[in-house]
Amino acid sequence: MHDEFADEATCAAHRSSHSNGDGNCVEVAHLGGAVAVRDSKQQAGTVLTCASEGWQSFVGSVADGGL
Repeated sequence: MHDEFADEATCAAHRSSHSNGDGNCVEVAHLGGAVAVRDSKQQAGTVLTCASEGWQSFVGSVADGGL
């Protein structure tokens, strides 16, 4: 399994700005034309990868209250 967060992607990964410090947050890594998302508590677990455009649409819908 390829670890999207390994090596150079780890440097680009960041936690949600809405993380409240209790460990319930996601980490996001921008990988050129894609975005990888994982649960910060399950770093060896499943990674969701999507196109950058899809991620931007998702985040925009959440910010607008659409989701």
